[in-house]
Amino acid sequence: MNFIAKNPTPPSGDTPSEWVHRWSHLVPPSAPVLDVACGAGRHLRWFQALGHPVTGIDRDPHAVQAAARVGEAIAADIENGPWPLADRQFGGVVVTNYLWRALLPAIVQCVAPGGVLLYETFASGNETVGRPARPDFLLRPGELLDACAGLRVVAYEDGFLDDPARFVQRIAAVRVPVNGLSPARHPLRAYS
Repeated sequence: MNFIAKNPTPPSGDTPSEWVHRWSHLVPPSAPVLDVACGAGRHLRWFQALGHPVTGIDRDPHAVQAAARVGEAIAADIENGPWPLADRQFGGVVVTNYLWRALLPAIVQCVAPGGVLLYETFASGNETVGRPARPDFLLRPGELLDACAGLRVVAYEDGFLDDPARFVQRIAAVRVPVNGLSPARHPLRAYS
């Protein structure tokens, strides 16, 4: 059963990404949420306002301090050190504007049964409009679909967005519980 609550209005300047805002209703009520490369914590504050315990991970000390104000904060260089969350799962895993391909399997493994991965980052083509421009930091066509092969894709987009101009790939994908008696209903929009 999905309980869908009206999303609160975020404080000015603290707006979650449109993709995360649109699909946050898929995170099970009160389930813990992980924000990978959390930065200043806009998504942590969003999910905390929705009633979720939150965990942020980042290598930047200022980001970790900001995350600590709203939930669990983990300081880690996840590109050069071990993945510190190998034994944990979350009802929601959020990644925006970040790509380190070697971590994709570990990030997907952090999605608990019944949980959702909300991932949005730059894609191939972005080199024509700005930064990032290096192929190392741009998803190849269909790459998120491949990374989420073990999850059920609820929504996926791969294309161009304006204001600011950028190419993105984004996905909302759920881990179907192993013993689900009937197909889960994943609403394509939140109801107020």
